[in-house]
Amino acid sequence: MVETLRAIGTPLAILAVTAAGIAFGVATEGYWHFVLALVALTTITGVGLNILLGLTGQISLGHVGFYAIGAYTAAILTLKGVSFWLAFPIAGALAGVVGALLALPALRVTGPYLAMVTIAFAFIVEHGTIEWRDLTGGQNGLMGIPPPSVGGLTFSERDVALMAVGCAGLALYFFHRLANSSWGKGMVAVRDAEVAARSIGLNPVIVKTAAFALSAVLTGLAGAMFAPLLMFVAPSNFPFSQSILFLLAVIVGGAGWTLAPVIGAVVSVVLPEMLSWLAEYRLLFFGSLLLVVLWLAPEGVLGSLAKLWRRIDPRPAAAGGFDVKAFLKPASPRDLIARDVGISFGGIRAATGVSFDAKPGKVTSVIGPNGAGKTTVLNIVGGFYRADTGSVMLGDQDLSGAPAWKIARAGISRTYQTTKLFTTLNVLDNVLIALRRGVLGAPLSDAENPQDRAVAEALLSFVGYAGPVATPAGDLPHVDRRLVEIARALASRPDVLLLDEPAAGLMRSDKDGLSALLRQIADLGIAVILVEHDMTLVMGISDHVVVLDAGAVIAQGTPLEVRHNPAVLKAYLGGGGMRERPRKEAFEPPADSILSVVKLTAGYGAAPVLQALSFDVRPGEMVAMLGANGAGKSTIMRALCGLLRPVAGNIVLDNRQVAALEAYRIARSGLALVPEGRQVFGELDVRDNLVLGAFSRKDADLDREIEALLKRFPRLRERLTSRAGLLSGGEQQMLAIARGLMAHPQLLMLDEPSLGLAPAMINELFDILAELRDEGVTILLVDQMAALALTVADRGYVLEQGRFVREGAAAELAADPALEAAYLGAKEKSVA
Repeated sequence: MVETLRAIGTPLAILAVTAAGIAFGVATEGYWHFVLALVALTTITGVGLNILLGLTGQISLGHVGFYAIGAYTAAILTLKGVSFWLAFPIAGALAGVVGALLALPALRVTGPYLAMVTIAFAFIVEHGTIEWRDLTGGQNGLMGIPPPSVGGLTFSERDVALMAVGCAGLALYFFHRLANSSWGKGMVAVRDAEVAARSIGLNPVIVKTAAFALSAVLTGLAGAMFAPLLMFVAPSNFPFSQSILFLLAVIVGGAGWTLAPVIGAVVSVVLPEMLSWLAEYRLLFFGSLLLVVLWLAPEGVLGSLAKLWRRIDPRPAAAGGFDVKAFLKPASPRDLIARDVGISFGGIRAATGVSFDAKPGKVTSVIGPNGAGKTTVLNIVGGFYRADTGSVMLGDQDLSGAPAWKIARAGISRTYQTTKLFTTLNVLDNVLIALRRGVLGAPLSDAENPQDRAVAEALLSFVGYAGPVATPAGDLPHVDRRLVEIARALASRPDVLLLDEPAAGLMRSDKDGLSALLRQIADLGIAVILVEHDMTLVMGISDHVVVLDAGAVIAQGTPLEVRHNPAVLKAYLGGGGMRERPRKEAFEPPADSILSVVKLTAGYGAAPVLQALSFDVRPGEMVAMLGANGAGKSTIMRALCGLLRPVAGNIVLDNRQVAALEAYRIARSGLALVPEGRQVFGELDVRDNLVLGAFSRKDADLDREIEALLKRFPRLRERLTSRAGLLSGGEQQMLAIARGLMAHPQLLMLDEPSLGLAPAMINELFDILAELRDEGVTILLVDQMAALALTVADRGYVLEQGRFVREGAAAELAADPALEAAYLGAKEKSVA
């Protein structure tokens, strides 16, 4: 009902606004006709910018260039005797062609760089009109432009103004139809999540170029009407500041709303005229007023008002009457075959010789420790990375090197580790746009029809989504986001479904439901490829498991075969060549803890990742946090250092409550984090990175302390003046630890220090950690390789799904079977 009222109400509002403009033009005289025409032309240009900004999220600061192209084209042609009614569409078409050509290089960049390209375009047009004197009249411009005429009747200024008002009404209605069409939804999808848009078959270059061209056409048409209105055009009529006013008109009204350009045009054109009594101060007052409006209503006038009257249709998806299983069942199931796939990033081999088959009707899981290359392989299969070597085949179709949107159209769909929904579209539209498989159809065709809606609602019901289908996707809770993303992926009727950690952040009951859903999808004949860290889920539903380590396949087979494979155990737990690092002297830590954590609960907006954890770290200890990927280890680190605000619980550091403090205050209290992935300051040299480590200390003797650290980390000495971003992975990890030590912390926290390092570098690094332990540095260590971490730790805690399942001395944990179960799961695949 809400959507129906909106569909009817918006055209009526457009009609009312247009009629009001025409009535104003009929009732007024003289100068107000010129003002009315400017409002109408600004509205038309604003509609063009609304397509660009409101639908695709692109910012142009050079639209006055298209305005000038339209004006000069109409002026030149009419002065040469061409009818205005022929010159008018030619002006719009020429502006559109230039817009499309500009879009191709401009859309290779984003954000401020795109704005700079469009600014450059505006200046090129301005100087082109100055220098091309024979055609444009140079600085003097073109005079005596004839007004339009019909049957010998010449248009007056009032007639031109009324024509502009009528065209503005048509432009508004065009935007209304476009925004509610499949093309409009496609533009919004590209704006909200371009990566996800490619995975449902949309080509962002085509979509953005179409938006740019349409925007330029409308602006060119507005410029074509400006020429006979003024009867004179010159470069001074098209200053760069006019582009800013055009853009402000859209922003003030509310980007993305149909009537926003009208409100913005009235504010930007009429208000300065009403302030004319302020003389030279009117623009200053006008600018200040705009700042106040944008401060009070950052989403524009209409966007802010919409929040007050926002109502969501509560109806859930209706599943009845449509056979969703028959819809999803592939007509000719195809194998996905990856052979010798390899890729490098900056000399680092992320995948080497990866080969596996994914059979229709089977769940093929790709597992491995952090940094093993799982998501990299998924991105190659999905077309987001182009492999350096090898091939990817879907049946007899070679997809090697194809872009993601082509692969999606070929029959491969996917979800993401972090959900990538089209957040400003509602749940139903997220699925409807995927149903088109990248084919958007006629530009003004409705995005929704009864048949497609029935399919979309049946898919949502199939995956278990029970909420209102009109809910904006950005407002969904985490578990519903996962379900809607799977429904969207299924809407393209894939032969292969790629799932990247779909269980991340879900409660156990939700994971059980997800397992049943994935099994059901596979049983329809779809090849399911699953990347997942929850080994209980993986071992419970997988038909075939592929294990990666350091970018290479180290094992594959049934869950039972893989779980007991020595190479897999070594990859997950370490061991093998990992030597012991006993303390040099017997150690008995003090009774009082330097860190006490009591019933810590934390998460990321969904179900809590950590479930009431309590633990402590005493001075001089090295304590290891162990567990599989996704168990909550890094979440503990983020909660302790203030990067993630705990939901509940107490964190006491050196007898001081720190759970409610900001991250920088916790760091100054004596807690230093060496984050996963090193995160050194890549553009600064090694010495500057070390100096910044002591930023919060006023007593630092920088030269002496840096010299001491260089003796401990001799590899850094010869790199002292090198940019940190150019160091090897091992050197960056040493630098990150050294930077943490510069803070003289009471507790040093290390998150995955061995990640991505070669074995020799790992041993060297952990020898240094053993030295720090022996010297009394208190360390909390998280590392994926449990056996490695236990060679240096005094005690440890084993995490599973946000809870401690074991704790004790390092030697005891190393021999505990529960450690292996925490990493590789305890549940074997059930037999049907």
